[in-house]
Amino acid sequence: MDRLRSPLFSRLSPGGVRNLLDTLRLESTGGTLLLIGAAIAIIWANSPWAEAYEHLRELHVGPAALHLDLSLHAWAADGLLAIFFFVVGLELKREIVTGELRRPATAIVPVVAAVGGMVVPAAFYLAINLAAVDGAPRGWAVPTATDIAFAVAVLAIVGKGLPNALRAFLLTLAVVDDLLAIIVIAIFYTDTVSFGWLAAAFAAVALFGFLLRRGITTPWLLVPLGVIAWVFMHSSGIHATIAGVLLGLATPALARRGEKESLAEHFEHRWRPVSAGFAVPIFALFAAGVAVGGGVLGEALADPVAQAIALGLVLGKPIGIVGATYLVSRSSHVGLARGLSWWDVVGVGALAGIGFTVSLLVAELAFGPGSAQDDHAKVAILGASLAAAIVGGTILAARGRIHAEASASSR
Repeated sequence: MDRLRSPLFSRLSPGGVRNLLDTLRLESTGGTLLLIGAAIAIIWANSPWAEAYEHLRELHVGPAALHLDLSLHAWAADGLLAIFFFVVGLELKREIVTGELRRPATAIVPVVAAVGGMVVPAAFYLAINLAAVDGAPRGWAVPTATDIAFAVAVLAIVGKGLPNALRAFLLTLAVVDDLLAIIVIAIFYTDTVSFGWLAAAFAAVALFGFLLRRGITTPWLLVPLGVIAWVFMHSSGIHATIAGVLLGLATPALARRGEKESLAEHFEHRWRPVSAGFAVPIFALFAAGVAVGGGVLGEALADPVAQAIALGLVLGKPIGIVGATYLVSRSSHVGLARGLSWWDVVGVGALAGIGFTVSLLVAELAFGPGSAQDDHAKVAILGASLAAAIVGGTILAARGRIHAEASASSR
């Protein structure tokens, strides 16, 4: 591994600072709306009107001739989350071209940390479920995801005194985490693939990128083309949200001569409010509703699926992230930046245990919407995400006060 030139979390590139501020600007509000959507779903699913909630979730709309007569729940998971993943693709493209993933020296830390934060929770899950008689190894990817919006909402509340580089580490790690989750979904949770439709989807994405590079940004042309790419990807058998991230990656991230911002930055500013303020909260409304009465909570506590997900998110995530970061530090002979402590990294690792959006999606893909194991997985995801938010938030709040006091005393 190449020797790093500066201490870990010492400073950000100009592009990294801009990406950080852009993300923090709206994701904190989106995280709040996400929580509201999830809270409404849980309360509604456990109220006297629970039957109406299930009826709404299973209401089918869409053209049957195109095999798009989907339930509202499926439209939220496959359609609205494509917008979320489009924004993730834009974030990733900007990080690769202008941000912290542009240089190997700054990219290696969040990339390795993201890998560690996925491998260790997956290992926790498999260790428990392979040993259990009624285990379900297929759900190994559920505890590997980090929810950007939820984590940023907590970070915005408790992390005001933290260095920008540490905050950016969490965001960059979460973006890489999402990319890895997308790869996992595409490879491990696809049963059959129609390569003809897949080729058509890639062709639509390629045309989308070509038009953007030629300076053609007309919404009435690009939006239908994006929808066509989504339809083709859906028909291919691969989860349709993959089309969203591919469209984001196809968007140029460098400003052309005479322009103040790149198309990736422009699209991110335009679509992030739609993603954080509408798409993700509506998905949470349809995905998070699980009835915990009738012994479901007790069954979840006894289910190795729920046990493994909870342990993977609450313990596996911080162990994997901190351990991977420590290995980078040791192998490159570079310590943390002055004033930082490994408790800062532990706090970030704990906060990354907030799974939520992508974890809920992977649980449905692994176990099937409405199944007993899916319900148990949801209970574990919600409980573990709340625990991770409390533990990580408490640590980072304490560290933020220490950093603020140190900054004030040095003036």
